[in-house]
Amino acid sequence: MTGPTGDDTAPAAAAAPAPPPSEHYDVVIVGGAIIGSATAYFLSVHPDFHGSILVVERDPTYARSSTALSAASVRHQFSRPVNIRLSQFASECIEHFADLVEVDGEVPDLGFRDTGYLFLAANDHQMDELRASHAIQRAEGAAVRLLDRAEVGTRFPHLTTDNLVGASLGERHEGTLDAFSLLQGFRRRARANGVEYRHDEVVGIDTEGTFRVDPDGTPHGEGRATAVRLASGAVVGCGTVVNAAGPRARWVAEMVGLRLPVVPRVRSVFAFDCRTPVADPFPLTIDPANVWVRREPPIYLAGTKPQPDPDAALDDFAVRRDEWEDRVWPTIAHRIPAFEAVKLVRSWAGHYSVNVLDANAVIGPPPGLPNFLFANGFTGHGLQHAAGVGRGLAEWITGGRYTTIDLGELGYERILANEPFLELAIIA
Repeated sequence: MTGPTGDDTAPAAAAAPAPPPSEHYDVVIVGGAIIGSATAYFLSVHPDFHGSILVVERDPTYARSSTALSAASVRHQFSRPVNIRLSQFASECIEHFADLVEVDGEVPDLGFRDTGYLFLAANDHQMDELRASHAIQRAEGAAVRLLDRAEVGTRFPHLTTDNLVGASLGERHEGTLDAFSLLQGFRRRARANGVEYRHDEVVGIDTEGTFRVDPDGTPHGEGRATAVRLASGAVVGCGTVVNAAGPRARWVAEMVGLRLPVVPRVRSVFAFDCRTPVADPFPLTIDPANVWVRREPPIYLAGTKPQPDPDAALDDFAVRRDEWEDRVWPTIAHRIPAFEAVKLVRSWAGHYSVNVLDANAVIGPPPGLPNFLFANGFTGHGLQHAAGVGRGLAEWITGGRYTTIDLGELGYERILANEPFLELAIIA
């Protein structure tokens, strides 16, 4: 595992005392991709917030951000109510995006395609998991349906169903969108609302008080983050710090002495053309072998979770071409016979920010440092949960509690207790 500087350890804090802050913001957000920009946006429109906001982003092009390299989709089929509710709010934002982010009559086109998600089950155990999640999803008002094998074959004749037991289908509000447009919409409106974006990098965070962290990671005492130190040499005072640093979140946490079990891991996406196009309906399909495939007209996208799945260096964006040859193509060609004749047209790799404890996000403050907030470890569902998390953090910053979706189950306390809050429906 390598740190942001490419060596084997996280960057150490400077030995010399930092100069006093030369400027001050009420909220400093570390990272300006989808989580940071959604938080900045919802804070800037919160009726009880009247302060200043600085977003510090090391790459203003976002070219290698997890947002820009995402396969970009939203689904309501999760196993935890909090995740379902976050996705439902994402759907509300997609539906009303023009009203939320319009600036000077302009709104980015999200290009949302309501295709649905289709989770396939090859045995009774997988089907039982789908049934258990289905009951939770229905209780939360999600438009989902369980299908037996015959129904799968009737509704989706392009699929091979001989080794299936059944499936779970999202019938509304699930599909794909333009991730970069979502980011730009929130970012542009946040800036129009007075949020400042700065091209720089946070390299240290100053604290005061009795807050300390034992070698085993246990925090003690009470303190506050008082300033962030930037690579440019600037020292910026702050009322609150939000860690929205994506794959770099672990090192931002270490700047205040905290451990965060979030690591970058590579995910490759393969774009291909098919000699015989597959007719609609074609939902984003998750094979029991944990390979996903979807249409991105006029081509198709597919991917899988690497096996093994090691931590990645932060500058490693190499496509794992063997995944295509060994797992992805054989799996989709079996499931969809039309894909026996395809042509790989391009591929790319991005980073998941993986929470190795339970594949769920870490949201909110740790004990003893109430003005340092986590927004990390989404393990592939950050794009679709950014709006709900951003709104929740805005509520926390202004009022000290979550007033819409209760994000308390995603708090840092479970990290300290080593008690996973497992989400069953993690794709790749």
